[in-house]
Amino acid sequence: MGLAKQSTTQARESLEADRERAARLPELLRGVAEAQEALDAVRGSGASVVEVHERGVALDEALTEAMRAAYAKERTLVGLKGYQDRIHRRKGLARPQVREATQTAETLLTAREAHRMHGIQRVPRLPG
Repeated sequence: MGLAKQSTTQARESLEADRERAARLPELLRGVAEAQEALDAVRGSGASVVEVHERGVALDEALTEAMRAAYAKERTLVGLKGYQDRIHRRKGLARPQVREATQTAETLLTAREAHRMHGIQRVPRLPG
């Protein structure tokens, strides 16, 4: 969502899409935990570099989807006017309920970025 003003119809469509995505957040958080456990299990078992890489990419995808759902939850908590009016959005972001959603989203974002920097095993290139 950009900072440009949306029409009421566009705002309603965006809100509905965000509600659907936000509803999946608990499921996606469980998926992140499962992906982390799978990565830890593969690392502990001494699996191949390729398998560790695949599990790392799967965790990255799970973190990305959960983060997007958390930001969608934040936008739904701000409400319909938040899509149309930046001042209303800023005021909405100050509410405790929205702050909690923002904190969850930012925690997931930080975890994803740390994982991208240090957690995904690199696969050596084959000589070609």
